[in-house]
Amino acid sequence: MVGRVLALAWGSAFLFAGCTDLPQPLRKEAPAVVWHAGPGLPAPVTNNAVAAVETPAGVSVFSFLGLGESKTPAGVTNSTYRWDVGTDAWREIAPVPGAGRLASTAQVIGGMVYLFGGYTVADDGVEVSVPDVNIFDPVTETWTRGADIPLPTDDAVSGVWRDSLIVLVSGWHDDDNVAAVQMYDPASDQWSSATAIAGNPVFGHTGAVVGDAIAYIDGVRTDGSDPRFVMDEASWRGVISREAPAEIEWSPLPHHPGGPVYRAAGAAVGAVAVFVGGTPNPYNYDGVGYDGSPSQPIRQVLAYLEGAQEWRRLAAPPVATMDHRTLGVAGGMVFLVGGMEADQVVSDGVWYTEVDILLASSY
Repeated sequence: MVGRVLALAWGSAFLFAGCTDLPQPLRKEAPAVVWHAGPGLPAPVTNNAVAAVETPAGVSVFSFLGLGESKTPAGVTNSTYRWDVGTDAWREIAPVPGAGRLASTAQVIGGMVYLFGGYTVADDGVEVSVPDVNIFDPVTETWTRGADIPLPTDDAVSGVWRDSLIVLVSGWHDDDNVAAVQMYDPASDQWSSATAIAGNPVFGHTGAVVGDAIAYIDGVRTDGSDPRFVMDEASWRGVISREAPAEIEWSPLPHHPGGPVYRAAGAAVGAVAVFVGGTPNPYNYDGVGYDGSPSQPIRQVLAYLEGAQEWRRLAAPPVATMDHRTLGVAGGMVFLVGGMEADQVVSDGVWYTEVDILLASSY
């Protein structure tokens, strides 16, 4: 699926930053056109880390790492793709240093992209969580290395707190889930430990940091059942202390509409946490469920309103996808890049929308 970039309405005055509620009145049905197709990726890729950055030259969207359409260990890549919004095509640029990996996550502070963790897959299928922190400068297109993650994790939730700290929440480490919450300070290139999550340790959950709160949903826990990996249907909120950020007060959230989701794309959009796609049936990297049934994506967008602590639905992209990490958000735009479509088809698809239009689609 290769689309053309439609005209972007950059002049909108309503970017929703700092808002605590969605526009009123609520629509009973989402508007017909909210998401538009961007140019396709140079190659299909899924389980990629995505980031968007606004520079003096405009907005650029990036896809890092991930898995190609073979869905085998040989298809794990360290490729980096860049789309300068307003141009007709993506281009391949300097790859992520080191081996290709899956389930990494990316965040942006001060115009720099920070890429965390993930796992490598050997030819024999052995998976190893990596401690890597790779820092990318979109202006010079160069990489540097940050301090290693103290507890290497993959399939973790990440978010940015007050434009100063990046938070990693739970995730997988080598052979089991971890409850750890780890905080990275880009200014000092140092890590600290924060209050661990109160719920079950999970991987493949989806979340964001909105204001002083971490919100995340679902994911997969381990237990003694067969299969070993099962959905953990739960929604959690953690309030970060402004005076002592390592102190987090965790409490359950009212659960979101619909069933549990695994590997949706999540991000903070102003004061709203947005969750796109995913699947109710957890799987490894090939898209086949741990129960042996092929996983199928769901076409939905959920929004958690931190101010009201309630849920809404938003207009969904035309194509259902899963196997995501984060959305790209920059310049008043939201970007969904790659992923896996129905029947385990690895996608080159790119969808974008304006923040104000997306949030106004609440129903």
